[in-house]
Amino acid sequence: MRVIGLMSGTSHDAVDAAAADLVLEGDSLLLTPLGMVSAPYPEELRSALTAALPPASTTMRDVCRLDTRIGQAFAALATRADRELCDGRADLIVSHGQTVYHWVEQGRVHGTLQIGSPSWIAEATGRPVVSDLRTRDVAAGGQGAPLVSVVDVMWLRGRPGVPAALNLGGIANLTVAGAAGDPVAFDTGPANALVDAAAHALTDGRLEYDRDGALAARGRVDTALLRALLDEPYYAETPPKTTGKELFHWPYLHTFLTGRDRLPVEDVVATVTHLTARTVADAVRAAGASEVIASGGGTRNPTLMSMLRTALHGIPLRNSDDLGLPSEAKEAYAFAVLGYLTAHGLAGTVPSCTGARHPSVLGSITPGSGGLRLPEPAATAPVRLRTVPA
Repeated sequence: MRVIGLMSGTSHDAVDAAAADLVLEGDSLLLTPLGMVSAPYPEELRSALTAALPPASTTMRDVCRLDTRIGQAFAALATRADRELCDGRADLIVSHGQTVYHWVEQGRVHGTLQIGSPSWIAEATGRPVVSDLRTRDVAAGGQGAPLVSVVDVMWLRGRPGVPAALNLGGIANLTVAGAAGDPVAFDTGPANALVDAAAHALTDGRLEYDRDGALAARGRVDTALLRALLDEPYYAETPPKTTGKELFHWPYLHTFLTGRDRLPVEDVVATVTHLTARTVADAVRAAGASEVIASGGGTRNPTLMSMLRTALHGIPLRNSDDLGLPSEAKEAYAFAVLGYLTAHGLAGTVPSCTGARHPSVLGSITPGSGGLRLPEPAATAPVRLRTVPA
């Protein structure tokens, strides 16, 4: 099956599309990467989305408009991906949508909302679309995240020791497999969220993020600010747990900067970059991981990666490219796999990773132009994921 995965993460700056040929062979799911295309959100749309996200207030009118315009942006990129990556022969499109709210209270997730109506994608491409993948896990008592954990567990199976897959998006999430017990997965805390917020706010909007970690590289970590930030109760919570920009945003960071007005921008950015490295490394060690395989936008920040490598104290840090999954496209490929599982009637969750009562087949399906023709349900679920060169 030829599948396109669409993804826009918590940095909400662009939409990524990754295409793959997926074939179930015995107990293995074979993934042949076909490439990735990406498109930034139009500036007006990104500004409207940023203005509507927590802790800001919004209106149902704005939510409706964003749902439509984000759906149209996803549809445009899906059409392009089908044409450029799949020769117009995609069988299925899987849309993560744009997360705008993750309802967490006292460690329990009560709901989650991803917008970007899949009907625009189905109408533009004529392909069936799997969407709204997180809600079913929440309904089953899970965190709804990290959903990529089922893919990570299959992908890491058979590696020596206790491997961990790390995604550095707006939020950092970790999947740890290979130990004697069940695999675990959870959000460790911010990855780029506070770095981006500081870079944007403290440069009066001149920078959207710390390009190449340049600001952090010129700054010094302020130990008093770092200690205050590390007192955040979320870090002490036990997995499974999830978080998001509902917690880690500019007003949150700004409260810690009160009375520290003389701190240079570079020092603030260096400190929150170190916070990411420190909290990730603490989580890796607590989980007993023997290696870390990183992916996501944060891997393009050499200052963050250097700080993380130091904080890991000798635990090897690798890039997902080394294992056959391009770092920038790994999450989009993971959602392509989740959609494949859904189309074949297979569960897309690992209860020990999300905290759900049981595994669930994920998502809702929007038919394409030819009606809905799903493949025969698979008799057995794959237990490992292997990448195959194109």
